[in-house]
Amino acid sequence: MSEIFNVYCDESCHLEHDHLPVMALGAVSCPASQARALALAIRALKRKHKLADGFEIKWVKVSPAQTAFYLDLVNLFFDTAVWAFRGVVIPDKEVLRHETFQQTHDQWYYKMYYLLLKPIPTSEKSCRIYIDVKDTCGGEKVRLLQNILRTKLHDVAGTLVANIQQVHSREVSGLQLADFLIGALSYLHRNLSGNSAKLAIIGEIKKRSNLTLKWSTAPGRAKFDLFIWETNREDAPA
Repeated sequence: MSEIFNVYCDESCHLEHDHLPVMALGAVSCPASQARALALAIRALKRKHKLADGFEIKWVKVSPAQTAFYLDLVNLFFDTAVWAFRGVVIPDKEVLRHETFQQTHDQWYYKMYYLLLKPIPTSEKSCRIYIDVKDTCGGEKVRLLQNILRTKLHDVAGTLVANIQQVHSREVSGLQLADFLIGALSYLHRNLSGNSAKLAIIGEIKKRSNLTLKWSTAPGRAKFDLFIWETNREDAPA
């Protein structure tokens, strides 16, 4: 019987006048049996830094006052073997050419989610996927995404993708961690530099991952896996 994994997915999309319109998607995964331990470890870290249990970890909230907490969070992630991260970064959405490839933006969006999640379920590992509540159309999008993933993965019985559901990130530590890590990727790829705490965090992620975070990693990299989208193509790999 395959082991059940929880996969927490989030996305970050920025369009600013003076910076690249970057989109980043990310997924933090861990064995379902370890999900509570993940939440408790993060709670313990909050208490160590005198933060309330309900303090929501969000990249947009990172400030110099909490630099030590967020650096400890990075190290907690890298020091905990059962946690893994996969990220997909689209460095510049403005150069996408949907018409050339006869697809809508929504179709391309689902391709990106498929590209994000494709390597995670295996014959030894099935997934429960949790996605942050974003808008009122979320339920329909989740059902479509589940159908697409099961079709692409030839998972008719639903043994690889057990279910996908929306949850509120404020209630789920795994989603907050995903938001934090993809926020770091987005900040880097937007070429921003105005927040010293965020720069320190990105530097620590680079150090612990031994990556520049600018390039795709080799296939099969388990702990911190990145795919940087090539803007001259539209098709997600089959």
